[in-house]
Amino acid sequence: MTNLYSTLSERFATRLDSIFLRVPGGASLTYRDVDHRSACMATALRDLGVAVGDRVVVQVDKSTDNVALYFACLRIGAVFLPLNTAYTPGEVEYFVDDAAPALVVARPGTLGALAVATVHLGTAGDGSFATAVEHAATSDEIVERGADDLAAMLYTSGTTGRSKGAMLTHVNLESNALALHDIWGFGPDDILLHTLPIFHVHGLFVALHCAMLSGNEVIFLPKFDVGAVVDNLPDATVMMGVPTQYTRLLGDTRFDAAACASVRLFTSGSAPMTEAVHAEFTARTALQILERYGMTEAGMITSNPYDGQRVPGTVGFALPDVELRVSDDDGNPVPAGVTGVVEIRSPGLFAGYWRMHDKTASEHRAGGWFITGDVGSVDAEGRLTLEGRSSDMIISGGYNVYPKEVEMVLDDVPGVLETGVIGVPHPDFGEAVVAVVVRDDSVDVSDAALAASLDGVLARFKHPKTYIAADELPRNAMSKVQKAALRRVHADLFTS
Repeated sequence: MTNLYSTLSERFATRLDSIFLRVPGGASLTYRDVDHRSACMATALRDLGVAVGDRVVVQVDKSTDNVALYFACLRIGAVFLPLNTAYTPGEVEYFVDDAAPALVVARPGTLGALAVATVHLGTAGDGSFATAVEHAATSDEIVERGADDLAAMLYTSGTTGRSKGAMLTHVNLESNALALHDIWGFGPDDILLHTLPIFHVHGLFVALHCAMLSGNEVIFLPKFDVGAVVDNLPDATVMMGVPTQYTRLLGDTRFDAAACASVRLFTSGSAPMTEAVHAEFTARTALQILERYGMTEAGMITSNPYDGQRVPGTVGFALPDVELRVSDDDGNPVPAGVTGVVEIRSPGLFAGYWRMHDKTASEHRAGGWFITGDVGSVDAEGRLTLEGRSSDMIISGGYNVYPKEVEMVLDDVPGVLETGVIGVPHPDFGEAVVAVVVRDDSVDVSDAALAASLDGVLARFKHPKTYIAADELPRNAMSKVQKAALRRVHADLFTS
């Protein structure tokens, strides 16, 4: 029996008075401070009726209290369910209806009426959850959890267009954290520069767990800002980012070898990084980015080596506790160098999709192999190169965008006959969302009208960067729109 928070707290127990979260221009909190805050929040959650196994939906800005709230949920055996702060109230309502949480914690004034208890994570004295925490008694209890008990649930888009709740257990998260902490060489003197959101795997689990296992200091930036990153890099030894962030850093002349002199490790993930960015980064800093590969359902899966050759354009080798193979469409493993679908088994693999037993079963093969949906090949040394996705998922700036969700809104605009939403290469975002639109010639439908239809309905990162007029969409013999053909035609839209 174990609880992830027990594992983490045992590792930082000798460093309670060391700085944990340092907010530039704000407060610096020690491990003792955050541990105490999470203990008070645990009591407040119980007082609000949250019990073991209950889901707690959280849509709040990145903050030290957001981190403490995550730990509080772990302490009491609740299931932490973070949501992107860009989601609209309508989008949040879907997640709440599906997850059936005991409590929703939100920013003041951001959500409308929900059919579930909702509190706001404000400041002490304003009647918010923070006020309840200020009056809550401290409890050191950490509820024991079993191998199959959930610690968190994160929603990820799928091929049906309906978001799926990936259920992650305490063991899933612990095994992945311990493996990464080891292979990336974390030690007691590391300082992590944290630039990522904390509503997904990369920023919440990968970054924070690795730092906590050594009791490291975390320079906790509220958001990615080029100037703030360059200002704080001289104090850091590790930075984890996404390709878009590194591209923007390279656009600042202050980002050079001198600025990175103290940094031993830059990692990149959540989206593919081009070999050109790899090369420019190395030329500018004399360092090489360590690219890795993961997903919501499995945490980190592969990594280029910390010690050893890192090959741009590849995502490295399977983690020590991960089994990886590339298979054909029937699940038969293919030889080295042959392209196929990436499949994995590992202790970090999720427990399934929330209330989607059929979907969970359909994405597994016999023997417990999970079908990632990513296409790639493994060389003779075991190094994985990703070559695309079997689905039409778009990853823009590190965020997942499911085309059908955008198409459903645009198709309802008067004068629109149909749309095909695709992702095409973009030098900053990795992929840009593009809408190919077939219009009714008798109705004047402007690009501005199309853009306006999405305002307040879908998060901004899902909005197309441009709209392309077309007479028709390419289709196969079964009348299915050929997204691959659209992507080929418009592949140079932002890169030529």
